[in-house]
Amino acid sequence: MSSYRVLSLDGGGIRGLITAILLERLEEAHPGFLSYIDLFAGTSTGGLLALGLASGMSPKEIRSLYEEMGKRVFSNSFLDGILDLGNLIGAEYSIGPLKRELENRFGDKRLGDLPKKVLVSSFDLDNCPQDKNRLRTWKAKFFHNYPGLDSDGDQKVVDVALRTSNAPTYFPIYQGYVDGGVVANNPSVCAMAQALHPLTGGQDLEDIVLLSLGTGHNPRFLPQQQGDWGLLHWAPHMVDLALEGSAGLADYQCRQFLDHRYYRINPVLPYPIGMDEVDKIPQMIEIAIQVDLDGAIQWIKKHYLS
Repeated sequence: MSSYRVLSLDGGGIRGLITAILLERLEEAHPGFLSYIDLFAGTSTGGLLALGLASGMSPKEIRSLYEEMGKRVFSNSFLDGILDLGNLIGAEYSIGPLKRELENRFGDKRLGDLPKKVLVSSFDLDNCPQDKNRLRTWKAKFFHNYPGLDSDGDQKVVDVALRTSNAPTYFPIYQGYVDGGVVANNPSVCAMAQALHPLTGGQDLEDIVLLSLGTGHNPRFLPQQQGDWGLLHWAPHMVDLALEGSAGLADYQCRQFLDHRYYRINPVLPYPIGMDEVDKIPQMIEIAIQVDLDGAIQWIKKHYLS
């Protein structure tokens, strides 16, 4: 059996611009390499990238969207700030600007209309089972457009995009879902599982090759070696811990399962850059341009294009 090529894209808000530029550079080195990919997987901003790429958009087009729409998406009116008591009782940003941008791009397109396979993570806040004897609970949800009984091919691209990219405290809950980053900010292992599942990807492990892109490793740390912390101390760090803390776990698991058939690009940032820091777009562009991609370019040539 031939190789089954997977591209996995992390969450990270506006730092998805870094991912888009890295993909643009890889595409320049190997024109058309994205057309070889069998499955695009993404979380949050990576979910937006995955949906865009699976629909046929180029990295260059997606980069332009980030540069153009970033300030509109991550903007907050003075009145909204007052009504939310400075983010104490409401999300930092309205979901409206992002929804309008997505509607302009995708319209009423469904997952099943996309020419490529996608896997997009989200988190369902209430499974609302029809069977009252079953447990009512929140749970991870992975939207995909493979055929079968559990296919989400009928779901609107815009709705799936918003369900994966509305990080808690940053954006409101959308249709009962929040950002997939709370469960899989690095969706590479989820993508591998989908590729292996006999009713969807149906692949053998030795045939999977996986390229994983992060949005930049934030150099965050807490210097406390001892601490009897409560909610007041932990609260400022919880969202970052949830969205960034699990990425290394998925990286470790993929390395163990796939060995040389796996490659990860996630540049260490020179300083922390938040998911909404649109004022740092020029710095992000510079960071992405300077990343050494020689190893990735050689890996793609060997494992994606051979």
